[in-house]
Amino acid sequence: MSIECSVELITPKQQSEDIEGDLEKFASKYDQTLSAGYSVSITDNPMGILHFQATEVIKEMGLRIDKEKVLIHLNTFHTKNDLDQLLSDLIDMGIYKLLVVSGDGSERLPKLTPQAINENCQSVTSVELLRYIHKNYSGKFVTGVAFNPYEPQDHEIEKMHRKIDAGATFIITQPIIGRNAAVDSLSQFKLPVVIDAWMSKKLHLLSECVGYTIPEDTPYDPIENLKEIRRCYPHCGVYLALLGFKTQLPLLPEILK
Repeated sequence: MSIECSVELITPKQQSEDIEGDLEKFASKYDQTLSAGYSVSITDNPMGILHFQATEVIKEMGLRIDKEKVLIHLNTFHTKNDLDQLLSDLIDMGIYKLLVVSGDGSERLPKLTPQAINENCQSVTSVELLRYIHKNYSGKFVTGVAFNPYEPQDHEIEKMHRKIDAGATFIITQPIIGRNAAVDSLSQFKLPVVIDAWMSKKLHLLSECVGYTIPEDTPYDPIENLKEIRRCYPHCGVYLALLGFKTQLPLLPEILK
């Protein structure tokens, strides 16, 4: 394969009504992704909803670990004890690639406090979490960060500088449609960039991300968008969220060659 391709996978919810079935579905998608030569990118309690941790599911299902092709998301909604346990488990499993994000919270999720990680700030963000990881687990992890092209760019670029100073070595964007001027600006950092291609036909689900309402009937072809992203950013990796394993996965080799 000529470019890096990461497929986003979501572990089962802790309140799943069919946990055995959901675990089997996750394991199947995990295996299909690795067998196809792509990386798995496993989220951390997305949308603030409590899910099983990637480490728990990988162990429970006896999933194979390709150290080069497993990326684990890690956010700030953990107690320090749970955070340290998770990082220690990843080290024991040989998993070293992390996407460090501030994350989504809820009343069910504890928030890492500045005092717990010896930071003098009002709230822990991905910057402080990066610093903690690289100070206390030096040399154990390679860390990437998210970039939002829909936020005011002066602030977003300034924060990207701080993320890189804290140890980030690659960037994954929020979903984009075709070429994006803010994403183009990332070339200044001279780091590997991975472009998020939204693979669901339900484009309106991106409304919260982009900051304005996208009508539900907005026409959108995710395969054509992926092809356009490849044309616009041939040297970048791609990150595929909500990939259709039956209909879209078989099309990827031709698009990504």
